[in-house]
Amino acid sequence: MFRTVKIVAALVVLGTAAQAQDATIEDVITDQLQAFVDRDIAGAWEHASPMIQGMFGTPENFGMMVRNGYPMVWDNSDVRFLDRTEFQSWTRQEVQIQGPQGLFYILDYQMIETTDGWWINSVQVIPTPDVFS
Repeated sequence: MFRTVKIVAALVVLGTAAQAQDATIEDVITDQLQAFVDRDIAGAWEHASPMIQGMFGTPENFGMMVRNGYPMVWDNSDVRFLDRTEFQSWTRQEVQIQGPQGLFYILDYQMIETTDGWWINSVQVIPTPDVFS
């Protein structure tokens, strides 16, 4: 009986690791955006690349930066994935999200892939073009 429990536990651990590696770019971004909506800063932090984690040091610092600098990420809704461009060592994924007050934004996610799966390495807001009447 005890051996069966150990085998099942090992399969669960292996299955969880395989699922993390099989997560797509869209899965990682969606999961982080939902974590921010849920105010699960530790969960959002798990998707930040090692470089980002090194820059901010703690999930709390990272969460404060997002809350203050990226309100459209902190309070996001209506997520749509747009163009994706592959580069040698990273991938650029454009994402349209609805932020506070119903405004829409296009974000440029720089994604890197390691043996542990996809990581969010940076996010930039793409400026909207000026419209003249």
